[in-house]
Amino acid sequence: MFAEVRERLAVSKQAAQRFDGESFNLRKLNDLEVRKQYQIEITNRFVALENLSDEKDINRAWENIKKNIKTSGKRV
Repeated sequence: MFAEVRERLAVSKQAAQRFDGESFNLRKLNDLEVRKQYQIEITNRFVALENLSDEKDINRAWENIKKNIKTSGKRV
């Protein structure tokens, strides 16, 4: 039983180490002004993406979307 718990903890720790995502303070979105700023920022970024050529590569398109969301979050 103890070995099983230890093994599960080790697997959980490995999974946590593989996560390289950034954390954002989502509670700030409860503030109406911050929420409006974020909505404007993200809308502007996606409008700019639409004006670019059509992305044939789905991975590149996803990376652009992810980058825009992260950048907007950092700015706001």
